[in-house]
Amino acid sequence: MKVLHVAPLNVAGVPYSMMDMQRRFGAHTRLVTLHQNDFGFPEDICLCLPLPRNTLARWWRASKRWRLSPLHRSSQSVDSSLPVRSAANPIERLYFRLDDKMRGRTVHHTIRKFHLDEFEIIHYDGGADFFRDSRLAKEWKGQGKKIICHYMGSDLRVRGIDPVMDSLSDLNLTNESDHLLRHRNINYIFIPFDVSSYDVRGGENDRLRIVHSPTNRSMKGTELIIPEMQEVMKARDVEFVLVEHTPHAEVLRIKQTCDLAIEQVGNLGGTGYGRNSLETLAMGIPTLTEMTPDYTAWLPENPFALATRDTLYHRLLDLIDSATLRNELKHRGRQWVEKYHSYQAVHDRLMELYREHHII
Repeated sequence: MKVLHVAPLNVAGVPYSMMDMQRRFGAHTRLVTLHQNDFGFPEDICLCLPLPRNTLARWWRASKRWRLSPLHRSSQSVDSSLPVRSAANPIERLYFRLDDKMRGRTVHHTIRKFHLDEFEIIHYDGGADFFRDSRLAKEWKGQGKKIICHYMGSDLRVRGIDPVMDSLSDLNLTNESDHLLRHRNINYIFIPFDVSSYDVRGGENDRLRIVHSPTNRSMKGTELIIPEMQEVMKARDVEFVLVEHTPHAEVLRIKQTCDLAIEQVGNLGGTGYGRNSLETLAMGIPTLTEMTPDYTAWLPENPFALATRDTLYHRLLDLIDSATLRNELKHRGRQWVEKYHSYQAVHDRLMELYREHHII
């Protein structure tokens, strides 16, 4: 089985983990990323296409995120709308056409160099082709290749679907529970995570260390978390460790020195957790997060300590004051990651979906 993964970015290392998982189970797989990630996650084949990161570009991306489909700020539920991916105005449309034209030579050179047109299954992360007009996806579909669209994070909340890619797709996948409400034909799989690479922490620090490591403050509710932690530090002798703009390897080293972790509060950009929390759970670090009620009810054997911006202070005090509670969450978290997110568990489910949808 030959599977080609195509991703705009190796976000949080998840596209690479998908490739690595399938490779370990005998598939011939490659991952092509269009842009290089900023945090030191591994790459396979990276085109290193330019990605504007100036202030205007960041504002433009942020405005699309907040304008199109934010989660309900009340955190009572999630939006079930499905945006359609398209240029917002003539200027944006012109930019997309020019960008596609400029990347053409690099894309086709890479396809020839690595024989990418020999792959049988094309797995598009974010449901996005190399080009915005989906020209390669259409060509490969016409050749009988199977097309898979895999949506992660805010893909369907913000960018939405490309109608052409959606019509070509033989199988749609997601790692986000709220995507099940947005797309009428999509299947959930857990994020694949190599649990064996992580050791459970032994003892604890005499002065407990509480880590929060957002890649995006506005998405994780960091500005809500900081003042609560300031109040906690007045009430208890603990240390708050805020980790930002740091290579992934160093983030992991810092996490290994911590006793508690905070993923997010506010439901400002996610429904509960991602790779960040899988790392802390795998290390045996009790992890606090906020989830929408829908997700809380859906997630099996929930291993998290749940909190909102209103309850975070007291939930932290509960954990700080109870070594028994911390120890219980420590073991429950590691076991949960092994059961639901291990390469074996996710691969078994993926192969099941491949067979159901006649991918293999």
